Amino acid sequence: MRLRLPRRPATEPAPADELASPAPGPADASVSSAPAGPTGATVPERSRASVEPPTATVALDQQSVWRAAWVVVAVVALALFARFVLKDGAQVLFTVVMAFFAACAMEPAVSRLATRMPRPVATALVMLGVALLAVAFFLAFGGMLRDQLTSLVTQAPSLVQSAVEQANQRFGLDIDQSSIMDRLNLTSERITALAGQVATGLLGFVTSLLSALLSTFAFLLFTFYLSADSPRLRTWLARLFPPRLQGVVLSMWEIGLVKVGGYVSSRLVLAAINATAMGLFMWFIDLPYWLPLALWTGLVAQFVPNIGTYVSIVLPVLVGLVSSEPRDGLWVLIYAIAYQQVENVFVEPRISARAVDVHPAVAFASAMMGGALFGASGALLGVPVGATIMALFDLYKRRYEFSEAAEAVAVAAAAGEPVQESVRAELDHYDI
Repeated sequence: MRLRLPRRPATEPAPADELASPAPGPADASVSSAPAGPTGATVPERSRASVEPPTATVALDQQSVWRAAWVVVAVVALALFARFVLKDGAQVLFTVVMAFFAACAMEPAVSRLATRMPRPVATALVMLGVALLAVAFFLAFGGMLRDQLTSLVTQAPSLVQSAVEQANQRFGLDIDQSSIMDRLNLTSERITALAGQVATGLLGFVTSLLSALLSTFAFLLFTFYLSADSPRLRTWLARLFPPRLQGVVLSMWEIGLVKVGGYVSSRLVLAAINATAMGLFMWFIDLPYWLPLALWTGLVAQFVPNIGTYVSIVLPVLVGLVSSEPRDGLWVLIYAIAYQQVENVFVEPRISARAVDVHPAVAFASAMMGGALFGASGALLGVPVGATIMALFDLYKRRYEFSEAAEAVAVAAAAGEPVQESVRAELDHYDI
């Protein structure tokens, strides 16, 4: 295949070989005489309309065509593979991502143990310790948690009725319980079904784990290898980039470990402390359903950004207010406020000062974005990911000194006043 492409416009001067062509004869009357050149020869002046633009020939050989075709095939194959990964292989990808975050959460404990023993052994010990704690908790409190949670769900209508009656008596209201139950869709049939589901789910916890054995095994395997081979993975990832970019890659890795691992591990520790303290207090005042309420308070208060502390305490307070001793709700509220102050001043700064150094608005937006993309797990991990991005931005962004002249221009523009020439001159001479 050959294409004829213009090489130069017709208005450009003719090349030297054309200028050196013989002078036209008498028959060429249409060509006017041109001024003499340096040697005295007459140089013809050719008409623009009679001269075609020179062309260049481009040959598309078979090798170039095949190369372009294979590039198109590679792009299509890559697009299909990305579609498969994001759609059909999303579960596997999600398992790998969650395993990576779990490995980051174990990193503080693994790195400390790795100074005294091989890293794979340290990783196995940490994972074994977490598994033993979970098994011991469910063996000790599994039956109590099942009974109290089932009773709480079953007694929901009576709790709502008690709350409505107290509100009508104390505030002179006329609230209909049936309308509230209908709006909440808490019919007797639904309550019975929910109670059965809760009881079945808790009693069949081991069966559920066995049915999800493949996913659980894959998660544990990925977590172990990502944690045990973390140094080699870090080196392999850095070697994919030239030396001038390896510093950026390693910085992202280290900041991610600090933010993600530190956040998850610190939240788990704070949740355990919060749930234990709240459970002991509610057990001491003999509040009904103290175990599930303590777990609810600890997890929601620590893993829901900004508003989790206030949301977590609403349910225990309501249960206390509608119980046989309404003062228990007030005691729970007073304790929650006091504990929150102690945690903010003495506990949390010592555990998670480095991990959650992010603006509350950024944390809330990150959690909402993560929840919209990946559900509850995305909301949980959205905050450390957002903190990592903000830390990298603070590390590599270019900073400028604050200009008082720019502030003066902004004030003058808001007031509708002209800007002084001295201020304009200062901005014009500012060196970027």
